[in-house]
Amino acid sequence: MKLKEAKTFYQKLKGLMFIKNFDYALKFKTNGIHTFFMKTNIDVFLTDKDGKILYIYRNLKPNKIILPKKNVKFTYETPTKFIKNIQINDNIKKLF
Repeated sequence: MKLKEAKTFYQKLKGLMFIKNFDYALKFKTNGIHTFFMKTNIDVFLTDKDGKILYIYRNLKPNKIILPKKNVKFTYETPTKFIKNIQINDNIKKLF
């Protein structure tokens, strides 16, 4: 899977809003997100600075909020069911 990183203010602001089909993961340096203006469900992985997965949200629907979580450094948004066999405490870096 290809990984894109949202680095600029505009990239972080837009994220995956208004996109219906995508085949990549999007990485944000943040500890919480919203899915307002999303056109499809997504899977979300929240990791620490080393890539250890701390939280997983599967099939997250549009118009939801994930409040900021302690110890989370990065958030990864992926198409639903694109990453199937990954669990809490796995390292997301092995996928990219």
